[in-house]
Amino acid sequence: MEILKQRPSRHPVERLTLLVLLLLSSVTLLTTLGVILSLLGDVVQFFRRVPLAEFLFAPEWTPLFAEPRYGIAPLLAGTFLVTAIALFVAVPLGLALAVYVSEYLPSDKRARVLGVLELFGGIPTVVFGYFALLFVTPLLQKVIPGLSLFNPLSAGLVMGFAILPYVSNVAADAMQSVPRSIREAAYALGARPYEVALKVVLPAALSGVIAAIILAASRAIGETMIVAIAAGQRPTLTLDPRETIATMTSYIVQAATGDQPVGSTAYYALFAVGFTLFLLTLALNVLAQYIVERYRERYE
Repeated sequence: MEILKQRPSRHPVERLTLLVLLLLSSVTLLTTLGVILSLLGDVVQFFRRVPLAEFLFAPEWTPLFAEPRYGIAPLLAGTFLVTAIALFVAVPLGLALAVYVSEYLPSDKRARVLGVLELFGGIPTVVFGYFALLFVTPLLQKVIPGLSLFNPLSAGLVMGFAILPYVSNVAADAMQSVPRSIREAAYALGARPYEVALKVVLPAALSGVIAAIILAASRAIGETMIVAIAAGQRPTLTLDPRETIATMTSYIVQAATGDQPVGSTAYYALFAVGFTLFLLTLALNVLAQYIVERYRERYE
């Protein structure tokens, strides 16, 4: 403890090292501020032309029509629909896999399985997008009448497997951090392995599990290529998974490759959607961090 109370050394090398570490640790914050500042000017220009009420509550998004409308509701609906379908797949499968890896898989094989899952998460999302469009959609069209070629159902199902490692690996790490003494106490009381996993370990790691789900949701909301390829690019205010929709990210892809004149309202709309997406994912990440800090298990 006496060493910790000592004042930092004034040696030039140590001061330089401290300064370098401080600069490196501030990269994330500076990057976030840079993103905000780079978008803010164009976002302000957009809202000088489009009322905030229209942006939030208008039911149509048609920036290139003769009478343009700038209601982001169709893009939000499409984004949340695909995200909900993806979480419907990723959460139960990811938690089941996390329980198996943490509680049943031998320790010598655990690292291999988690490594394979991490490699699975590194597959380019464009591959998932074409897999959803060319393989999953034709299969679904045989059993679901009226399913469009571009639809959120196939995109969401495939995206669920794409974000599966985010749920399984983070949740497994949280469950493995639960002290072994708690497991042994449960076994000593006569609990069976599945009871220990589901009624003791899983509740004890609840904050980490919730953070994993929120992290996966943030990843799904920000996904671009899967929805751009498989879900379509037609903004429609609907929750029907058979219809073609557009998400915020797919619209950004469409607008970024289009021919909107610089300085037009449609041009500034691209930045407004991007800023909305940034705020949404940032809020989810902050919420996940808050949950971890607020409900962190303290087993000493």
